[in-house]
Amino acid sequence: MSQDARSPGISRRRATQVLAAGAAALSAPMLSLAQGQPVRVGYAMARTGPWTGGAQVSQEPNYILWAEQQNAAGGLNVGGTRRRIELISSDDRSDIETCVRTYEKLMGSDKVDLILPPWGSNANFAVAPLANRFQYPFLAPTALSRRLVEMKLPYFFLMLQQPAPMTNALVDMLKAQGVKSLAVIYVDDLFGLENYAALKVALQGSGINIVEDKSYPGGVKDLSPVLRSIKDKNPDAFVGFTYPPDTILASRQAKEIGFNPRFFYASVGTAFQLYRNVMKEGAEGVLGMGSWNQKTSPGAKAYFDAHTKRFEGKEPDRWASGAAWAALEILTAAVGRHGLDRKAIRDYVAGNEHNTILGKIRFNGSENVGTPGSVSQWQKGEFEVVWPRAVATAPLLAPKPAWV
Repeated sequence: MSQDARSPGISRRRATQVLAAGAAALSAPMLSLAQGQPVRVGYAMARTGPWTGGAQVSQEPNYILWAEQQNAAGGLNVGGTRRRIELISSDDRSDIETCVRTYEKLMGSDKVDLILPPWGSNANFAVAPLANRFQYPFLAPTALSRRLVEMKLPYFFLMLQQPAPMTNALVDMLKAQGVKSLAVIYVDDLFGLENYAALKVALQGSGINIVEDKSYPGGVKDLSPVLRSIKDKNPDAFVGFTYPPDTILASRQAKEIGFNPRFFYASVGTAFQLYRNVMKEGAEGVLGMGSWNQKTSPGAKAYFDAHTKRFEGKEPDRWASGAAWAALEILTAAVGRHGLDRKAIRDYVAGNEHNTILGKIRFNGSENVGTPGSVSQWQKGEFEVVWPRAVATAPLLAPKPAWV
């Protein structure tokens, strides 16, 4: 993982230590509002290894900000009583086995009050059955997998739009722009495979042909050979189901070889401030997975400003960060109504429509069916939602300008 994608001031120590200074700063009257024992909230998160970039942009900062905000208000509202949040967390080292062991301990022997999910489709896929077995509601903001929906785990909820709605939105946009050909690359794991499969289904009957498709292993260091091959076929559009380092790699190398199709789409990581900072003016017109920005709602603007201030200029990403905060909003409301009764929390999440910074969210089984599939695009320093038009924050910029 690039050293540009570092943790926002988070060490390997427990996140409780991160919160200590904020708790100490509370006034005596505010502290007196908190009653009883702390609410123990457990999670594992990548602070080292290849998952770190995504985890420390999209997820852990939100957990810390949420706990600090709740504690500053006197504690989390637990069925009408304010109780301080104690985050109990550790580094999963970007390792599935470590992640699973940690959650099994948190839920099994530690018996924490609440659980927050890890980062990424693979980790959530591994941990989801545990959440169901121990009956802990999981609102996962960075899992993208139809297989998780099909597992029908009643305690597991996916906040992100899943592969079919996301690729349907992309194909709908490309079709509306007269695209006839595209090339696709995808990382050879659950995320890449499922999105590639969904894309092929979405393309059926669209009149758009795949002229080249290539998978690549995680941790790839050079994509220029496949990009040169794609350039020779001159497709109207390029689609990459890529992780943050690969998204930047593909973009940089496409620029180096002069591959500039009418539409250039890559994810995950396109929605990150890091992408804009690395690509600079070259980010203009690049498309990717995104669902919100500061224009989406007053709550989204307030969240963006609070996050950016707390982490000293580090912005939330315009896709999964919003889903992470929306998940915390839903969990907060559920605990306020039902306390720490995990089954009642689960039933509340499953059975209601929820107001969030992303808009109204509701679940059909594990799937968020309230948030439509969407496409976003960098325009003048902001990752604008451009499709579908009903939720767009700006019109689509087409074709993509030349790389700068």
